[in-house]
Amino acid sequence: MAGSLLLLGLPFAALCAVVVGFGPAERWLAERAARRRARHAPPLDRRPLQAVAADVRRLRRQLALVPAGAPMARRRALQAAYDDVLTEAARMLGVPHALATGPPGRARDVERLRLLAALQAAGLAVGD
Repeated sequence: MAGSLLLLGLPFAALCAVVVGFGPAERWLAERAARRRARHAPPLDRRPLQAVAADVRRLRRQLALVPAGAPMARRRALQAAYDDVLTEAARMLGVPHALATGPPGRARDVERLRLLAALQAAGLAVGD
């Protein structure tokens, strides 16, 4: 009697172990596949250099054309967008910069002009 219960209980216990262990094993396999896809996937966060150069020219032109009576928030927003695009272009071309770390004011304006000249020297078409 005990032998027959053991013969019935052993396969049942093995089946329960497989069912219970399937969840963690499935999660592990899914995580492993995601890591493998991430390792071999091309970076999608980079824009083409031509688009970045076009944004530099566009934002530079918009900053120059801000009217005198425009709200300061508009000018600061354009300035922040221009700084972001300049740093993106510098990162793509490998040009060192300190635009994000400099204090606002004249020091940042000077760094912006220096970075613009360095990008132009690196071959980026920033003029209109």
